[in-house]
Amino acid sequence: MIKRALISVSDKNGIVDFSKKLDAKGIEILSTGGTAKLLRENGLDVIDVSDFTGHPEMMDGRVKTLHPKVHGALLALRDNAEHMKEVEKHGIGLIDLVVVNLYPFEATVQKADVTEAEAIEQIDIGGPSMMRSAAKNFKSVTVVTDPKDYEKVAAEIEQAGDTSLETRRTLAEKVFMTTAQYDSVIAAYLTGGKSKHIILDKVMDLRYGENPHQKAAFYQDRHPHGGASLVTAKQLQGKELSYNNIMDADAALSLVREFSDPTVAFIKHANPCGIATAQNINDAFINAYEGDSKSAFGGIIALNRPCSKDLAETIVGQFFEVVIAPSFETKALEVFKAKPNLRILETGDIQPEPHGKTYRRVSNGVLIQDADVGQIKESDLKVVTKKKPTPQQMKDLLFGWRVVKHVKSNAIVLAKNGMAVGIGAGQMSRVDAVELAIHKALKREDDSVMASDAFFPFADSIETAAKYKIRAIIQPGGSMKDEEVIKAADKAGIAMVFTGTRAFLH
Repeated sequence: MIKRALISVSDKNGIVDFSKKLDAKGIEILSTGGTAKLLRENGLDVIDVSDFTGHPEMMDGRVKTLHPKVHGALLALRDNAEHMKEVEKHGIGLIDLVVVNLYPFEATVQKADVTEAEAIEQIDIGGPSMMRSAAKNFKSVTVVTDPKDYEKVAAEIEQAGDTSLETRRTLAEKVFMTTAQYDSVIAAYLTGGKSKHIILDKVMDLRYGENPHQKAAFYQDRHPHGGASLVTAKQLQGKELSYNNIMDADAALSLVREFSDPTVAFIKHANPCGIATAQNINDAFINAYEGDSKSAFGGIIALNRPCSKDLAETIVGQFFEVVIAPSFETKALEVFKAKPNLRILETGDIQPEPHGKTYRRVSNGVLIQDADVGQIKESDLKVVTKKKPTPQQMKDLLFGWRVVKHVKSNAIVLAKNGMAVGIGAGQMSRVDAVELAIHKALKREDDSVMASDAFFPFADSIETAAKYKIRAIIQPGGSMKDEEVIKAADKAGIAMVFTGTRAFLH
């Protein structure tokens, strides 16, 4: 039974209501500093921890709960006779419930111009110590660190006078995950990034990995960058997601986030095989599908607009693995029931990708980089040829550039009127990527524009583009052969712009 609680929180959301529920059950409340003040102001009878321990707070409140009467009260094993004798001998009053959350170190160091002294002042010592002591003794002590858990804990106490062992263990697990994350952020700050800890929480086990002989699971980053994502998406229908489904779905979501106009993307093996923007999402779907209908079979579809009943009826006419959208009309979900294995994922509003990090495991190590989320605007481009792109060509060049960022390198995208008509992905030679994109275009390459994720090392790709009547090219520039490449474009009457930015995707 819970008879005594210690409450000391930095985040005070919900703490007054929770404390009132404890008080109503006759639970004695110990507290410190600002928390004690807040609870008293709201009519609660609170005992200062310094009165409980018989020792005053010291050093501007830095030392207040680091006392044997606090940690003895938390660590004492209730079923251990020797422990109980020591409790009685030293006059220790047992503490059955600890409610603690930590100083906002991470929020502090993210502020502009924060000083090291200000950051260090937000390193919590007493909080993690109490949390760990209580969590270690979870068989007897309940420890709450997250305001989201107040309601569940209060309900169990109101019903049974205590929490269940299962709840106490779950809360204890959260403690060690919380302190691990907290310490990792401090370590990263103090070492200037020399130390990096990645904390992950399992979302679900998967049937297998890329291949059936590989075990796999899906984890969520404890430090997410926010926005729509696969880990927060709701699966409304279909078989459980596979490893490859998640990889492809993430690629699809990342691609449609590039566009504010209605956009549909088809992904196969982590590469786009069709993408288009249009005035409405239905037209975007048709154009994207026609980009490479053969490759789209069995692929992943992502929309950046809600899915309507009409579009759902079009989708179920073909075989796809996953459909991703911000939301789905009720009637659309009724249509999808005709394909019960089709996985339907609702992400919520799809906005441009926030700044964050990407991680790539290598043998005995990890590569970490900034996510490539920047977008090139027309004002960023440098026209390097005698001929300038027309307004429509410029629009298609920018479209193609946004797409090529999401195609495995070496990458080439042919675009026309807001749709990809040919994509050459993952080739060891850039001219091979050009030729593959032209092959995929199925004679639709006339009057298209071409986007290249990196510079052209030779003029051969330009000569090939000219042969197939490609009218404009967007590329980073920066090759030793830039003059030769520009000269070839001028000779062919092709407009060319440089981005000054490369877009490799390996």
